[in-house]
Amino acid sequence: MPATPVDPASGSVYPIGLRLAGKRVVVVGGGQVAHRRVAGLLDAHAVVTVVSPELTPALEALVEPGSVTWARRPWAGGDLADAWYAVAATDDPEVNEAVADEAEARRIFCARADDRSRSSVWTPAVGRVGDVVVSVHGGGDPQRAVGIRDAVLVGLTDGTVADTVSRPRDGRGSVVLVGGGPGDPGLVTVRGRQALATADVVLADHLAPQSLLASLPPHVEVVDASKLPRGRSMAQEQINALLVEHALAGKRVVRLKGGDPFVFGRGYEELEACAAAGVPVEVVPGVTSAIGVPGLAGVPVTHRGMTHEFVVVSGHVPPDHPSSLVDWAALGRLRGTLVVLMGVETAPAIAAALVEHGRAADTPVAVVVDGAGPAQRLFRTTLAGLGATIAAEGVRPPAVWVVGDVVGLGA
Repeated sequence: MPATPVDPASGSVYPIGLRLAGKRVVVVGGGQVAHRRVAGLLDAHAVVTVVSPELTPALEALVEPGSVTWARRPWAGGDLADAWYAVAATDDPEVNEAVADEAEARRIFCARADDRSRSSVWTPAVGRVGDVVVSVHGGGDPQRAVGIRDAVLVGLTDGTVADTVSRPRDGRGSVVLVGGGPGDPGLVTVRGRQALATADVVLADHLAPQSLLASLPPHVEVVDASKLPRGRSMAQEQINALLVEHALAGKRVVRLKGGDPFVFGRGYEELEACAAAGVPVEVVPGVTSAIGVPGLAGVPVTHRGMTHEFVVVSGHVPPDHPSSLVDWAALGRLRGTLVVLMGVETAPAIAAALVEHGRAADTPVAVVVDGAGPAQRLFRTTLAGLGATIAAEGVRPPAVWVVGDVVGLGA
């Protein structure tokens, strides 16, 4: 018999978390609603079968690697055999009702997307923060549930809703290497914010988003681990030792770096030091300034029909320096985009080497200073004029410069 209609605004719901890993779930329908439901079911490691004559491209992409089984036909009675859960998400109310009726007869809970009042289960607004699942039922107003869910997720992410008991049960500390992005706090990843929200100690570089430090609770110890170009800096060995020391004391330690930890950030050295001491380490990638800074200035590092490669290179030593590991002759022969980090003082020598080895002297160059910050500046020049432009404009680090035809886009 059909499910008894229930007013969604009544609040008559018993909230539970279904453990569907390895269990068969049937989704009837192949549109956008079905796609959203399938995505959540796959996160729960359910064994999903979709019944529909057609699928959205995104759903069909899940069929190719075998994540989803596709019954390429209309719904038929008996499709819910051996299922633990069902979703009726077609555009035809009669089909949805037939699915819900069969589910009711088989004592299978069924989410009916088109009529909540006749659905035996109401799908909540769901979000995840690490291993925490936030599930909100908003009565008869799904948008209200979404708003409350998002507010809780933001709070867990930025620390205003404190998750103070997520420390490992054995009392051990840990280290998270967080790439803070090119400087704008809005460009740090969600996972990076989550790590900061539960930190006891933060070792921060001067290129990391500094405003994130201001939002930390008073009990969090902040250590200045800056490395100023040609100036004062904390030795890498001391940084490694502090990470290990605090973690072994049972603290949750975040190493907050600019850009990405593994793009000229010495992050792997820190990982090795922690691993050698038996300290658990997590790596949170960041938006590297090699791509993010040019992009924010309107310079893409690739463009269809213009370049098929881009190379990121450190310019902290000039081409003729005995410690340089860069094959400048090979880079001079490339046709694509070259992005140079840490190359302000060495820019004239690098430009000369590129021209010497085949790059045209009039190749466009863009210099982006203080990228992602309120004082961001962009200068366009050429390889031949790069040194003069840097001198005339008083360019100082941090700066990223880009060589290639892509610089002319949007000029």
